[in-house]
Parts: sequence; C-alpha cells; structure tokens
Amino acid sequence: MPGNRAAVTRRTEARGGEGPAFALSRGVVLLFAVACGAAVANVYFSQPLLVTMGHDLAMSPALVGSVVTLTHVGYGLGLFFLVPLGDVADRRRLIVAQLLLLVAALVVVAAARTAAMLLAGMAATGLLAVVTQTLVAFAASLAPPAGRGRVVGLVTSGVVIGILLARTASGLIADLAGWRSVYLASASLTALLALVLYRVLPRHSAAPPTALRYGQLLRSTLTLFARERLLRLRALFCLLVFAAFSTLWSSIALPLSEAPYLLSHSAIGALGLIGVAGALAATVAGRLNDRGLSRRTTGIALALLAVSWLPLAYTRSSLWALFVGVILLDLAVQAVHVTNQTLIYALHPDAGSRLIGGYMVFYSIGSATGAIAATSLYTVAGWGAVCALGATFSCLGLLLWAFTRHSTPGPAPVKATSGGGDGTRS
Repeated sequence: MPGNRAAVTRRTEARGGEGPAFALSRGVVLLFAVACGAAVANVYFSQPLLVTMGHDLAMSPALVGSVVTLTHVGYGLGLFFLVPLGDVADRRRLIVAQLLLLVAALVVVAAARTAAMLLAGMAATGLLAVVTQTLVAFAASLAPPAGRGRVVGLVTSGVVIGILLARTASGLIADLAGWRSVYLASASLTALLALVLYRVLPRHSAAPPTALRYGQLLRSTLTLFARERLLRLRALFCLLVFAAFSTLWSSIALPLSEAPYLLSHSAIGALGLIGVAGALAATVAGRLNDRGLSRRTTGIALALLAVSWLPLAYTRSSLWALFVGVILLDLAVQAVHVTNQTLIYALHPDAGSRLIGGYMVFYSIGSATGAIAATSLYTVAGWGAVCALGATFSCLGLLLWAFTRHSTPGPAPVKATSGGGDGTRS
C-alpha cells in the first residue's frame, strides 16, 4: 500500500474553470473500490449466520429475522441523514470518522451477549455502512468529467464484489472461528482502511462545501427530486432492478438447501463467486456512459435482466441454468446501477452526496421489497412464483425504459480530446 499521498494522487490545474483539482491514479481508485466493498459487506455478513446467531443468543425465529431488517433500516436512514453531509463537510474527515464509528459498531456486534445488544449493533452497523456512498460521491467528484463513468464503474465494482462475497467470506470465517470472528475481522480491516484513507485521500475536494444548515441540506435533497425528472426516473429504475436483485439473493438459499441439492451454507455462499461477473458490467457500463451511450446501455441491461429469469426458473433441475441466470442478472443490475449513478451525479456535481444518497434510498426500498415479497411468496407458492415475481420487477423496468427513452434527454458524451467519442447520444 503506498505510503506517500503524492505517489498516488497528483494536483492538476483545472482547465477553463472545470474539472477536479486532483487527478486520480489507478491505485487510489482501487483503494476507493476496496473501501467501498469492505464497508458494504458489513450489511450482508449476517445472512448466512442467522441460525448460528439465534442459537447462541437464544433468539426466536422472528427476532432472528429482524437482524437483517434492522441492518437495512439503519442503512436506509443513513442514506438520507448521513450521506448528504458529504456536500457540507470535509469528505476525507467525514469518511474517516464514519469508518471509526463503524469499527465501534462492529465490536459491539462481536461482543453482544443479548439479543438487544446484537440488534442495536446491527442497526448502527447498517447506519454507518453508508460511508460506501460517501466514498462513491467523493471518487466521482475527483474524477475528470471525461472519465467519470469509468471511475464510478471501477469503484462500484468494489461494491458489487463486497456484496456478493460477503456471504462467502462470513460463512468460511464462521466455520473456522465462529460468527463473532467475522465482525472482529471486519472491525480490524475497517480500522486499517480508515488509517490508509486518512493518509491517502486529498484534504479538500475540488469544490468548496455547500453553505447549508443541516435542515436545509435535507430539504434540498427533496427539492432535487422535485426538480429533476432524470433523477426521479433513474431512482425508479434503481428501485425495480434492486427489487429483482433482492428477489433472487434473499431467497436462493431456500431451494438450494432442500432436495435434490441439500447444499451447505458455505456452498450456497460460494454462489456469490459466480455473481462477481457483475463487476465486469460495472466497469464496461461506466466506459459506455462516457461515450454517451447511457440510454442504450440501460435498455440492453434491462432486457437481459428480464431474460435472466428464464434460466433461473429451472434452478431446481439444473445448477448450470442457475449459474447462467445469476451471471445475466448481476451483469444487468450493475450495468443499470453504474449508469444511473454516473448520470445523476452529472446533474449537479456540487450536490453529489445528496443526489447519490437520495437515489440510494430507492435501492433500500427496492431491496427490502424484493426480500420480503420473495421469502413470503416462496413459503406459499414455491420457487416458480419467486421467479415470476423477479421477472415482473424486471419487465416493469423494461417497460418504464421503453415509454420514457425518447421523452428524457440523454447526456452528450464528454470528450477528453477533440477526436474522442462517436458523438452519439444515449
């Protein structure tokens, strides 16, 4: 890990009053991606550990289920109440402070001896894990406009990998050293990242913080939604694609743990390794957006999302069908997500944290909706009904794109040189 900030970032002159004050090296972008993945993974570590946690703390099944619920509730609250602070505070200090508080929350979870202590720690963990979105907004603000999609794509690839490998990592670590060791290991990694980010990140972002009081800051987030049609549209895409994403990942363990597979928790968690292919879509989608192809990328991705449920419907008879469906679904979701974030940040770079925080609230709503609906539906109607639900969310997204693709103007590609890009609009 580089020890000198000058080795990984360099101060550059802004041209024509535009562009960031710092040019990002690939090493710093990689650091952003690692930090994002490590932070967001804390939201998902508990999913393969719920049964063990419940037995250890003598929790009822309903109370065990609230572990995941409270974590996501905390995350949703953090998106609205904490992420916008990035527009009024020094982002470097804000990120480090949130990471250190996250360390404390993880220690509380690891040391929990009662259900109440565990639930409080999980809620705090979700609340503070939104540092992921502060990191995304910071990376976008430091990226040159012509390469912003690429940077957002690379950083988001870290988020993808963190989400998908969290279950695998927690299952393996828990098998070796118990469920508490998962959170102790994460606390140690988070503390290390806080130190490295404190040393590496620039002390000031390109634009000065917005001079708003906290109440005005929150109200301005709502104002942005009322004013920007593109933001509302992209937030709806976010809700629908993550409802589909959560429909799969919150329920897939159910058919795989039953006959004919009877897979272990570790084996089910390893399915996330296949989904890491979504990280590829994150980087490719970012580059396509830089070329002005965001609308086309969105349409193709939503079509792939709808198609993915065809092989997923054959999960009970073929693991290969499951693998194909998982790859298609993750590729599609991440392509839409990266395109969304790149487009909305470009609306008002000075309000990047509020835009991304408000947008990600719809991610939480969609994720919670998909999880609750899928697990409930599986109980009463089986895997086929779950796939129909996921396909419904996906087709609604595709229909929304079809009806709005000509009524919402797409951004022109930002060219790094006079000869770059093809001049097409998305």
